[in-house]
Parts: sequence; C-alpha cells; structure tokens
Amino acid sequence: MTLQPILTVDLTAGEIGQFNVPAEWERDYLGGASLAARMLYDELTPELDPLLPEAPLLFLNGPLSGTAGPAVGRFVTCGKSPATGLWAESNCGGFWGPELRKAGFDGVLIHGRAEKPVYIWIKDDEVELRTAENIWGIETYQVQEMILKELNVNGARVATIGPAGERQIPFALILTDHGRVAGRTGMGAVMGSKNLKAVAVKGTATVPVLDAKAFAPVRSKANRDLREDSVTSALRELGSASASDYFDYLGESSKKGFSRGSMEGFERVSGSSFSESLLVGVSACHACVIACGRVVALSEGDKRKGPEYETIMGFGPNLWIDDKDFITRMGELCDRYGMDVISLSNTIGLAFTLFELGVIAEGDIGGMKLQWGDMETVEKLIHMTARQEGFGAQLAEGARALGQQYAAEERAIQVNGLEVAYHDPRGASGMALVYATSPRGACHNQSDYFLVDIGQVETELGMEFFDRQAGAEKATNVARHQDWRTVFNALVICFFANVAPQTVVDLINPACGLDWKIEDMLLAGERAWNLKRVINNRLGISKENDRLPKPLLDPLPDGGSEGYIIDLDAMLKVYYEAREWDPDTGFPTQKKLKELGLDWVADDLKEL
Repeated sequence: MTLQPILTVDLTAGEIGQFNVPAEWERDYLGGASLAARMLYDELTPELDPLLPEAPLLFLNGPLSGTAGPAVGRFVTCGKSPATGLWAESNCGGFWGPELRKAGFDGVLIHGRAEKPVYIWIKDDEVELRTAENIWGIETYQVQEMILKELNVNGARVATIGPAGERQIPFALILTDHGRVAGRTGMGAVMGSKNLKAVAVKGTATVPVLDAKAFAPVRSKANRDLREDSVTSALRELGSASASDYFDYLGESSKKGFSRGSMEGFERVSGSSFSESLLVGVSACHACVIACGRVVALSEGDKRKGPEYETIMGFGPNLWIDDKDFITRMGELCDRYGMDVISLSNTIGLAFTLFELGVIAEGDIGGMKLQWGDMETVEKLIHMTARQEGFGAQLAEGARALGQQYAAEERAIQVNGLEVAYHDPRGASGMALVYATSPRGACHNQSDYFLVDIGQVETELGMEFFDRQAGAEKATNVARHQDWRTVFNALVICFFANVAPQTVVDLINPACGLDWKIEDMLLAGERAWNLKRVINNRLGISKENDRLPKPLLDPLPDGGSEGYIIDLDAMLKVYYEAREWDPDTGFPTQKKLKELGLDWVADDLKEL
C-alpha cells in the first residue's frame, strides 16, 4: 500500500508527531472516510462532546488523491458531528488534499485547543503553529489571501473556517480554493472550538503510487473516457445543476419548503439559465477534466463563484425565489461566513413554513414577517444567523432544534439532525432509503441514488433498473449503491466522475498493490458502511432512527410526483434483509460482522 504517515497535532500542548497506519487497515479500508472510521472508532464514544478539546478532527486523503485522475483531487474531514451527535464526514475538492500528499502526509489528526487562535503551516516535513489572532473574525476568502500573503510561498493552499466556525455554529463549514467546501456535519465548528483558524500546506514531493508504470496508462485512459462522457459534458457546460430542468419535470427538485412539486418560473433558475445569462468561465479541482465549477458575472459586472445545484435550489425554489443574482450572492455570503448552504436554507424554509402555519408569530421574532419569496428578509436572516443575533440564534441551531423550540419537530425536514438535501424522495424513491439510513443523517453524498432512479445504472455492480417511484424491490439496489459510493469516499473520487466499476478496480490494484475484483472492492465498501453503522449504534442510533420527516411521507399536491406516497416501512424491511441487519434493532448481525472482518466490534453491539 502507499499511504504516508498521518501528521498529529496536539494544540493544547503544542506538540507535533506522526502516526503510521497499520498495513491491514490500509488493505481493509483503503483510505478517506472508510479509514477515518477505523482510526477514530475508539474515540467516538457517547460521552464525547465534539466541541471539547479532546474531540478529534481528522483531515484524510485516499490512495488516489492527487494522482491526476480521474477526478481525485479530494479529501475528507471526519469526527463527531456537533449538529447530529453522530458520525461526521465531509468531502471537499480543490487542491488542498493533493498538496498535503505532496508534503509527505496523507492526513492531519488534530486534538486539543490552542490557548489563542492559531493556524497550522505545513511545508513538506516542517510543521509549525502560527498566530491567527490577526485573522480571527475574518471571512474565508479574505483569510486565504492574508495567509498566502504572509507565507509568500507559491502554490501553498489554505483550508479555513469563517466567523460561523469561530462561533461554533453546528453547520459551520471548512472552505478552500475557489469556494470548495467540506460543507456538512459541522466540522468547521469543531475546528473553531479548537481555536484553529486554518491549515495551510505546501508540498514539493511526488504523490506516491505503488506501481506507477502500470497505473499511468489506466489513469490516462480513464481520463480520456471521462472527458468524452456525456455526464461530463453536461457538468462542464451547465454545472451540477445540469439536470435541474429534468428534476423539476419529475417533481424531484424541492420547492417551498418541500411542500410543492412545481413552481412557475422555475426555468429562470435552471442550470441552463445560469449558463446562458451569467456564466463567464469554469473552474476545476486538481487535474480534473470535468471542470464543473462555475465562474459568473452578476449584473454589476463582478466575477464570483457560481452556485451549484444545492445552493440554487436552497435559496431559490425552496424559498420560492427565482432571482439568479440573489441566489448567487447568498451562496457566496454563506461561503464567506462559513455556513453550509443546505442546512441554512432548509432551516430558513422551516421558519417560513412555521410562520405561515401560525406556529411562529411576529412577536416571537422581533416583529419580523417571514413571507415566501421575500429576498430582503432571507438575506437579513443569513446575517443574523452568522452573528447569532435575535431570531438568528435560533436558526443557527439548525432545523431540528428550531422545530423543537416551537413544539413542531415533525415539520423539520431533517433526519437525525442533518437537514435533507434538495432531491425530494417523492420524485426519486431510492433517496428515501438513502436519507433514512445514511451514517451522517439526511445525506445525498453517501449515495446519489437519484441518478440511478433516472437511468444511470451500474450493471457491473449487479444492479437493476427500477422505476423511479418503485418501492421495496429497489432496496437491495440501494444498499449496493451505498457500498459503491463508500468506495468513492475512501479513494477519494468525486461522485461526478462517471467511471466504470472495472476501471476503478483497475486503478486501485496498481495504486495500492492489490489484486482485487469488483466484488472485493464492494466488500471493502460494505465493511466501512457497517463500521460507520456500528459507530452510530454506539452513539444511540437504532431502527427507530431510520425514518423520514412526516412532510416527505405526505403526497405532493402538484408536479411530476403528484400524489405519490413513499412506503418506507416496506423498503426498510427488504433493506435490512439485504444488509443482514437485525430487523428488531437495526444493528448489523453478529454473522454479518464476522463475514466483514468486523468481529472485533461485536462485543460493543452485544452490550447495547
């Protein structure tokens, strides 16, 4: 295997060290989020407060990170989520991860809390803690510029938090490069709790590959194939919102707080509309041939990061808004404060819903009126949330907490504390299982099954095509797709890279010195998926948590999925059978744990 040492940093003591990952961990988990689960297993206990100094914060690459393809310029951040109290995993692109590998490290494991704000500077094997007192309170884009100016080292990269992370808002993010973010589960808050403003890195070595001679032609062909792929073409031309018109047609794009399936004027905020009217350029992560990132020019002429699908939906149709300039500015505003756009826009949508229902009154929120489509109020709420001012302090706790505050938790569109992303499962039913069973709460980045539901089926994985609103018959498919995407999050490959399973195996083998087949690869994904499940079982998750919020179980009144009702119970029954989980508890069975080589965690489940 090729994983390099993990840099360890104790911010309390100011001590720097290294940890060498055992060879069997590399073989069984590969890297990325899967290896992170193995590394952090012993630390993620029910008693651990994710915002106390002893909580871990782990930045980790995978064995393909930075190898120039296909689409492997990514890293993960993992720990215990302050938003959910569960397994935390967030995936980020850009150039920071590859730069860390070039510096000779495959990860950074951070504990403790600095007495005063600091940032970590890694230049090859030289590591130091530098004061961040002068940049504490500064927004993310400006912080990057200030640190890079101070370092004066060409090619250095900075991953940073904004004011939201400093304030430990549960959905605070970590940002690097051209608005690339580790957005979900609140790792920015964990970083802020440690008085850690940023991690800057510059490396000069070559990214290691075990058999570079065998790897090179496979990588080159994979990139050529990916460049010509139709999915790549759509993403390059239209960004991550390339399929938004079709999602709208299916009733999958969430609107008005997930209460509607259609919206007049939706076409004004589609991916094609943004490209036709605002797009002036594209941006790409390290060595990526897709280049899905958007560069747009607003009406006032300044160039900005263009919004991706979730931002467009969250601050657009979700809030009954169809103004492209506004959506772009709100996405950037959240980036600068360092707040996850899905969580915040979803929570604001809940506030509008509760106001409309009379659950929240003007007197509860300082005389404000929350009316759908009111852009001025939305912008004001974003500022108030980042500063935790007035009603913004309630929004800053997320949708579940806001619902609880007004005895209306059942109205919050969240699962286990993480707000649902903008792929409505009534339009693509596989997402019902994905959201209900994801190890980090309602998450579309543990499985983008909505693409399978519209025809992107990997037959090499033994998957079949089912109607987008089919029920229990697709449950085994969903489980297999989750295992497949778990492998992506281990390597770490971008989900946008439409790379064939056999090609991924052909990349893994020379890179890692293995002799795997597709089933071996999927077994590694299944192993990690079950390990994350056990972590969450220890943290309180059981069958009772595998559910959807009530509004998603009610039929939509219009749109492409009008009238459809999800039979989640039937889907879960078959899913548990496919997973070999106990149908009474939702825990992996002892037999399954043994098959996966996870018998070492069996005693922990027995105690539960």
